[in-house]
Amino acid sequence: MKKGLLLSVVASGFIFAGGNIAPAAPVVQPTVAPAACDFYGSIAARYEANSNAAGKKLFNKKLNKLFVGIDLGVEKQLGYGFGLGAEVAAIKGFKKVGEASPKETAELSQLYLTYKNGNTAIKAGRQALPKSLSPWAWTDSTANVKDNTFEGIVVVNTDLADTTLVGAWVAKAGTGADFKPVNGKNNKGLFMLTAQNKSIANTTLTGSLYFVTKPAKATVAWASAVTKAGSVDLGLQTVYAKASGSKATTAVAAFAKTNLNGLDIKLTGAYLKSGALTLAAGGSSAFWGNSFSAFGGDIDAVNSKQKIVRLDLGYALPYGKLDAGIAYDKNSGGTFDKKLGARVGYNFKVADVNARVEYRYVKTTGGDNASKKHRVRVQGVYKF
Repeated sequence: MKKGLLLSVVASGFIFAGGNIAPAAPVVQPTVAPAACDFYGSIAARYEANSNAAGKKLFNKKLNKLFVGIDLGVEKQLGYGFGLGAEVAAIKGFKKVGEASPKETAELSQLYLTYKNGNTAIKAGRQALPKSLSPWAWTDSTANVKDNTFEGIVVVNTDLADTTLVGAWVAKAGTGADFKPVNGKNNKGLFMLTAQNKSIANTTLTGSLYFVTKPAKATVAWASAVTKAGSVDLGLQTVYAKASGSKATTAVAAFAKTNLNGLDIKLTGAYLKSGALTLAAGGSSAFWGNSFSAFGGDIDAVNSKQKIVRLDLGYALPYGKLDAGIAYDKNSGGTFDKKLGARVGYNFKVADVNARVEYRYVKTTGGDNASKKHRVRVQGVYKF
């Protein structure tokens, strides 16, 4: 959604939701007239046909969902290294098709000030958090039509060769039109430190530490390595999450990805031993993206063990890309016993609209969440 006029003010990719931060190019500080405003926006819609828990009534209007969202933003260089950005956003879930949540929200989704001096950039205010450098809480979207944002301060430095350093303090997280403290009534916010290094050829190493102080103390540590061995991309990620006086959550995940005769193949596996802290935060799930489990929800959070295997496939076609996947999740001691998920989707572009159609199937056994669900989704986004 972001056009990125302020790339000359902050490190490359810094203002993008879910983007990667790369070393910033040398910047000439403006001393005369600042650049003109850069306006951007998007219109998005998503329709879902959902079955009930027994896998029936797929196109029953009481189970289906329709969302429409819009955002409008502006960015401007103010001169002498300063920049300003603002964005308004709205999302509506139509009542006729039921279960649409949120039904309707409108908000000032972003309002931030940036400052760039040498290889150090500061961004303060309501903003998006980048995915690759904030693996525990990063900007995700509601119904794929509106980005969720946070309030805080982020500092990025690229003085060290091939290295990006990030420090952040996050006070509030957006939930619809409300921005709530991330740490309860006596909120002291969440602190993050991240270092990402690319000095090894074809390799990205990332480490992140999160600290929550009063009233509930907690520490979360992430480590990730992504590299390339010939034609195969490899990834490894670990996490440790511990709340004061509670059992720790530990996990490890790995993936291998390649392309054979035009077919993208990615195999991912994970093992989680959950304690008191969930690995889903800020609307985002653990590891390399949302719904990492069997395409049906977040990683089971409390006092459970999970073994997950997932296979993703993709193939480029003349007018788009076809993708499919299957995942199996075995859970001990959680809210379900086993989960099997499968999907097939197609991404394409029509008249500058990025569109997707998708079918998903999820079968869950055990506990109170036993179900068999089907879903058909159609969505589109137009950016301007």
